[in-house]
Amino acid sequence: MTRFAYNGEIQIAFEDLGGAGGDPMLLIMGLGTTRFWWPDGLVAELVGRGFHVVAYDQRDAGESTHLPDQRIGPPVKALLQRKAPAYRVEDFTDDAVAVLDALGWEGAHLFGHSMGGLIAQRIAIRHPQRALSLATSSAVPSDAKGLHVLRHLRLAPLLRFARLHSPETPQGNLELALAVVRILAAPGQHIDEHDVREFVDKEAAHQVASFRDQKAQSRQIGAKWHGGSLAAITAPTLALHGEQDPLLRVSAARDIAAAIPGARLCPVPGVGHFLARGVWATYADELRALADQAHEQPQTDGVTHR
Repeated sequence: MTRFAYNGEIQIAFEDLGGAGGDPMLLIMGLGTTRFWWPDGLVAELVGRGFHVVAYDQRDAGESTHLPDQRIGPPVKALLQRKAPAYRVEDFTDDAVAVLDALGWEGAHLFGHSMGGLIAQRIAIRHPQRALSLATSSAVPSDAKGLHVLRHLRLAPLLRFARLHSPETPQGNLELALAVVRILAAPGQHIDEHDVREFVDKEAAHQVASFRDQKAQSRQIGAKWHGGSLAAITAPTLALHGEQDPLLRVSAARDIAAAIPGARLCPVPGVGHFLARGVWATYADELRALADQAHEQPQTDGVTHR
């Protein structure tokens, strides 16, 4: 069931995915996608390892507030321009905190994928007291900005994304999702409609569709960060990254782990940018180990958090 949190006039849609009474975990999905892209199987693995899991839609995605259209240009142009087209990244981080407040959670284990991993890093910087641990998956490092982001990106998938077209019908939405996932999957990985049907059907039930609104994507990716560096993060951190990610080089995760004190790098063989079935248990195990590490970490007041 969809619930809503509020950051000023911005409405943020979120959903409790189960595991009440477990360790709080907030899932943060990437550019142009909705909370429905978190696979049920991965969520079940997380709940089975003792997490209370909540996911939300970023502003300009899903059932959250969409901002008025502006003449921005395609997402890559928005990424490289100096002026933020609509809002700041700080607003993204405050949206997440609004969700935590609506849940009554003082803090949560943050798990972000793709651009969601970038937002998770910046939540841990701007709101350190709310981040019990930080896990990123296939994300660029917060310290890389503008042209420096391009050193981690592979340009061929971006060109393939730009050429995607499908009718705005239920079948067209399925075809678009399937085409996107095939671009994001590891080379040679078999992807068929069963791999995307779950979240496409959920989006249809909520009358939303991912990747349709390029103007919204441009506003999201064009948001600028004015906060601190990764070195300021104190939460136990894990940088996960598929070794066969066709969109982002493993150098992105390597830089995240190198910049955050005590962070651990975890390259995962055979995995692309899509959270396919074969990686769910591995990621859940890694996140459980990270949370356990956080539970044992002494806090600044000298008290061990449990």
